[in-house]
Amino acid sequence: RRSRREAAGPPAGELAVRTALTLIEPETDRYWFRGVDAVELASRYAFEEVAEWLWTGTAAPGARFAAPAELLAAARRAVAAMPEHSGPLDLLRVAVAAAAVADPLRFDLSGEAVLGSARCLIPTLVGALPEAAPEHPGDGRLAWRLWSRLTAREPDPVAVDALDLALALLVDHDLAASTLAVRVAASARAHPYAVVSAGLGALEGPLHGAAGRLAHRMLAEVLERGGAAPVVAEYLRAGRRMPGFGHRLYRGEDPRARALSGRLAELPPAAAALGAAREVAAVMARHGLHPNVDLALAVLTLSSGMTAEAGETVFAVARTAGWIAHALEEYQERPLRMRPSGHYTGRRPPRPLP
Repeated sequence: RRSRREAAGPPAGELAVRTALTLIEPETDRYWFRGVDAVELASRYAFEEVAEWLWTGTAAPGARFAAPAELLAAARRAVAAMPEHSGPLDLLRVAVAAAAVADPLRFDLSGEAVLGSARCLIPTLVGALPEAAPEHPGDGRLAWRLWSRLTAREPDPVAVDALDLALALLVDHDLAASTLAVRVAASARAHPYAVVSAGLGALEGPLHGAAGRLAHRMLAEVLERGGAAPVVAEYLRAGRRMPGFGHRLYRGEDPRARALSGRLAELPPAAAALGAAREVAAVMARHGLHPNVDLALAVLTLSSGMTAEAGETVFAVARTAGWIAHALEEYQERPLRMRPSGHYTGRRPPRPLP
């Protein structure tokens, strides 16, 4: 079946890019990865398996990613040289650059080569981040390794499952700003590492990847003050947008938020943060705003003893898989097609030299 948006195409004047990856249905508040319900897919399969589905359209049960020693060593040296105040996206950007230099085959843009780079790059990014606690191998999923980089708490299998679900839900979401940057870079035939660097650069904007950090701090304030009303009132009085609410592509609740919150409800340590999120949601419902995935991600990070910036790391690691999927698509298109023309609004020439 086809949504009205899919059948009618984009509104006049809106940039459109052909893609077979993600379909978002605003009228049903659902989204799909290659025609499969994305929430059901993420709830049933590990992040790596969802990434493989998005890349190839083929099921890959038991898929796991491993970082090559050369790439991991180069990325760790680069990260270790960064200033102490560096944020997670700073570390990931230098890790990507260092891994690229260590991979002499990075300029091979054939499908199999790009997939090989992706399967190596994602675990390299995670492995390059400083450990907050000794790594627990778990069942080999990337989520176990990422957990030890985000919190010093002992990994609870249910909590790691929630982190894995978050990764799988966030793999792709159509043409977000960072994904568009990736498509532009891939159109110019940038190699996969450079493509991911372009995505990370766009992700750092306060209206994109940093939203989870703001939601984390907002929830922490609600817990500290013992209620949502005074916190919401201060945000509204200051004319600030409530982080973690509203999404331009959904009429109701973000399906990613609903799925992740449902999983977190099974985690006793998340009860307080989840209760605070629901209290804020009840207040914001009066304004017609519903929770988005940033709010659910904030519940996960806050209840797991993670920093406010941890949500950015989860988002970046997850979305790297989606960026690679879009790069694979773009490499099959005409080179440099992502080249719009500027609409000049300056003074007409000729003008005398100043």
